[in-house]
Amino acid sequence: MAKSVQSSFGGEDLKPQLSLSTEAARNLATTTKSEPQMQGISSRSLLKMLPWVQVNGGTYRVNRRLSYAVGDGRVSFISTGSKVQVIPQELTELPLLRGFDDGEMLNALAGQFTQKEYKAGDVLVEKGTPAEHVFILAHGKVNKIGAGKFGDEGVLATLADGDYFGEQGLVESEDTWGYTIKAITPVIALVLPQRALEEMIERSDALRKHVDAYKVSLSKPQSEEGEAAIEIAAGHHGEPTLPGTFVDYELEPREYELSVAQTVLQVHSRVADLYNDPMNQVQQQLRLTIEALRERQEHEIVNNREFGLLHNAAVEQRINTRSGPPTPDDFDSLLATVWKQPSFFLAHPKVIAAFAQECNRRGVYPQGIDMGGASVPAWRGVPIFSCNKIPITSARSSSVVLMRVGEKDQGVIGLHQAGIPDEVQPSLSVRFMGLNEKAVMSYLVSLYYSAAVLVPDALGILENVEIGRVNG
Repeated sequence: MAKSVQSSFGGEDLKPQLSLSTEAARNLATTTKSEPQMQGISSRSLLKMLPWVQVNGGTYRVNRRLSYAVGDGRVSFISTGSKVQVIPQELTELPLLRGFDDGEMLNALAGQFTQKEYKAGDVLVEKGTPAEHVFILAHGKVNKIGAGKFGDEGVLATLADGDYFGEQGLVESEDTWGYTIKAITPVIALVLPQRALEEMIERSDALRKHVDAYKVSLSKPQSEEGEAAIEIAAGHHGEPTLPGTFVDYELEPREYELSVAQTVLQVHSRVADLYNDPMNQVQQQLRLTIEALRERQEHEIVNNREFGLLHNAAVEQRINTRSGPPTPDDFDSLLATVWKQPSFFLAHPKVIAAFAQECNRRGVYPQGIDMGGASVPAWRGVPIFSCNKIPITSARSSSVVLMRVGEKDQGVIGLHQAGIPDEVQPSLSVRFMGLNEKAVMSYLVSLYYSAAVLVPDALGILENVEIGRVNG
């Protein structure tokens, strides 16, 4: 009979092993393995929801009616300590100076701006007072307040960084302010006296001719959207002379070239030859590489400065939150910018959570809608999709995008070219590049894409959406 062994630590006797241990048995067992996982894979809702248009020539041209709208950008600044200065070339974002390229005169104009600071609650301009200055907001947020039909005051608009007002007084002969501008946060503004601007115009023949041409463009018949008007007679009696008209087009329509995301995947031939059971090493490497390219594709469609959605919305389609956090009122205002068949909202998951918190505070509980068997949050019947590619700034603010999609509805569309050589997915190719002297195989992985906004009112953006702030 085997004797038990006494523990040297005074514990229970150690009994001998009567069967094969699980640790030893695992050496003879086949392990069940998962495919390589990747945390960076997201839902990529934008890529799924965008309709994709085939671009055979690699370039997509957006033809539109001629529009007289000018100066639809925002002004940028440079800061040195507490001093803020306007970048001279950025003054061409003002409607009056759009397209003006005299660098010396722009530098002189930029030097005429003075910096002023206001506290929350201060009035920058008051309705009825002389309109003698042009204001550019360098930092902060203000409300534009005007009287309604029955004399009650209401917020006409909310302006923030890079917005401007007062420049129209010079060309429209406005002697007094027709509205009040009130700071709702601390504000830094750059102010230009209109008198100084008038003196500059008198000194420069080039600037005077530019301003005169701008005034002429304002006098041409336009639609509410700023497009060249189509003259139509309606409701007439008898036999009046009907107006003659034609539809004028933009002479230089915008063209979108397909962008590309590429990488070279390298796999050692020994790995590809010997380690393919139960999973093919090359296929797994390609699968994860393609996932990363698709993530980058969505990031570029949101953030690229040439064609990204955040940089291609018209300024009149950009609005600011009324108080900071994303409220139901803000989402309603955004719906008013894309009111013709809006397709979906797009927001960072943290913004969607902040919006849900604001709804809870008001006792509003919007119902989700079914999208392919999954419940998706919605507002006014328009689904809200998450997109972690919309950035959150260091100040904990972000944006919400609303769009109408599709060529037929003059919306936002994705652009690609299916049928390219060595294609493995639409507009994505994997091309074998050979082996080098170290027996390493190389594959060129290429993805071609872009996006286009067919008409300005297809895309709206709610900006300066604050996250984590409790709305008083």
